[in-house]
Amino acid sequence: MTDFTLADLETIVAARATSDDAGSYTASLAAKGIAHVAKKLGEEATETVIAAVSQDDARVTSEAADLLYHLLVTLHLRHVPVSAVMAELGRRTAQTGLQEKAGRPDSSAG
Repeated sequence: MTDFTLADLETIVAARATSDDAGSYTASLAAKGIAHVAKKLGEEATETVIAAVSQDDARVTSEAADLLYHLLVTLHLRHVPVSAVMAELGRRTAQTGLQEKAGRPDSSAG
């Protein structure tokens, strides 16, 4: 088991995203902008879904790691800290999932 956290990954992403290291994948992603990174996030989400339904646990683990990494890069570029996401999750768990979902604004109305 590891003590590595999403907060650790957030710190690494933030440092590498602003790096001038030509060998940094994170820096190259960040330089391409939010639209490119969001597209990569979607691709990783799809790959995670495919792995979940048709591949072994090792592949699911690998794809989930890719998904979380690209999510953290997306959050960094949007200036949304992981702590804000965790606070939102904490708020949501204060009630049942069905109660929380019923309290969301209707996305089809806008």
